[in-house]
Amino acid sequence: MSTILNTNGDRREVPAAANPDMKVALVTAEWNSHITYALRDGALEVLAKAGIRSENIVMESVPGTVELVNAAALFCRKDYDAVIATGVVIRGDTPHFDYVCMIAAEGTARLNAEGKCPVIFDVLTVDNEQQALDRAGGCLGNKGEEAAVAAIEMANLHFRARSL
Repeated sequence: MSTILNTNGDRREVPAAANPDMKVALVTAEWNSHITYALRDGALEVLAKAGIRSENIVMESVPGTVELVNAAALFCRKDYDAVIATGVVIRGDTPHFDYVCMIAAEGTARLNAEGKCPVIFDVLTVDNEQQALDRAGGCLGNKGEEAAVAAIEMANLHFRARSL
């Protein structure tokens, strides 16, 4: 996913769901919820525009970004077509930032390598709160919207690949 800065302000079109029964799980970290819930809401808007029925979208909250990987694995095992893992990690004065980012990124990469279902890494890793707000509906758009577009596109790829 690229930011508005890399696309000259252009937004990706919302793709239609190839599978009319597409199921998507939105897993959102509660830590920094004023930011993560804005990202989640942006994703929800895109999923609705794509025609994904509300009864096929499940939303769950987890305590923090580290727990996103466990929840994503659960929904991949439950035959969801895509999982969007949403969190935000704001750099502080200790190495905790690095550990949380590493766990979330490596865990998501492992799940994606398994190929069961796409897990979209919608985790902001920023230096300060303003950078997160800018990416959660602020001047740089909403990364949650971009994550939903990626989830639909990847779920569509998986759907097409089943018939090959």
